[in-house]
Amino acid sequence: MKFSTIDTGQSGHPAVLFGDAELLDLTAYSARSAGSHIVPPSVRGILETGDKALEVVRSCLDEVDTMSEDERAGLREEDILRDLAGTPLNAPIPDPRLIMSAGLNYGRHLDEMSGTPRPSRPTAFIKAASTLTGSGKPIIVPPQCADHIDFEGEFTFVFGRPCHRVSIDEAFDYVAGYTIVNDVSARDWVPEVFKSEGTFGSIQAWERNIMGKQLPTFSPSGPFMVTKDEIDDPHDLQLTTTLNGKVMQSTKTDDLIFKVHDLISYFSEWYQFLPGDLFTTGSPAGVGFGRDPQVFMKAGDVIEVEAEGIGKLSNTLVSEGV
Repeated sequence: MKFSTIDTGQSGHPAVLFGDAELLDLTAYSARSAGSHIVPPSVRGILETGDKALEVVRSCLDEVDTMSEDERAGLREEDILRDLAGTPLNAPIPDPRLIMSAGLNYGRHLDEMSGTPRPSRPTAFIKAASTLTGSGKPIIVPPQCADHIDFEGEFTFVFGRPCHRVSIDEAFDYVAGYTIVNDVSARDWVPEVFKSEGTFGSIQAWERNIMGKQLPTFSPSGPFMVTKDEIDDPHDLQLTTTLNGKVMQSTKTDDLIFKVHDLISYFSEWYQFLPGDLFTTGSPAGVGFGRDPQVFMKAGDVIEVEAEGIGKLSNTLVSEGV
């Protein structure tokens, strides 16, 4: 199943893809069915409830699928069944408790970043939930650092169970599904990282680099969270990023240095992950900073990230206040 969150101007409604081009508003459908299909009011709530809620969603889809065309037309008139292309979306999970982002995790990306050596163990940082936005929503160009905005299209997994101190062998039991995140980054402070000297100078330089990822709208996500049963092998997916239609990143997820199970097992030694938490797996090669000449995004640009089996995340950059 492919879950989205419809932007209703309030907290949003969980939705599931029906067919190829329509969304079933689960909140509206649940209210219409007079208690026969009680669905939690958010995608995170569905994941927290677990298999029972997922089965209810499947039964909703099955019921709509067996309706007559006239009955489905009635759902469309009530905006319960909505055209995907015309529906505003939030991030599929707009309210995660934690967003973790792996760094230094694609082999060819390290090669393009001045030959950065491969790490001996996984690295990651936390991103603020305020960075999240949905597919089709604008990425706001911050006036204080407008000139070096980069893209990082990232394959992302979503937790479906509380997860703490789990082994590599059991790691996938805690995955609910997969989505896309564009780890947008203001690169103004990256040169400081490569020029820094001494332990504390390097720590401070790296911290400022990570701050360039924390701006509002700098984590577009979506359009779907796809349940893990729909992805045969998360380490064999094509991931493509285009800027104004030009391919900038194109890779298979087999270039990941640390795989999904490695990241879960390693970081769960410290963090307790909860249903709905996001973990981006790192940026492939092709980022703007690593190109010669360098390429950065500006207002008016359209950036799209497509992951095989998941969908296409699309956003336009706009100046603040527009």
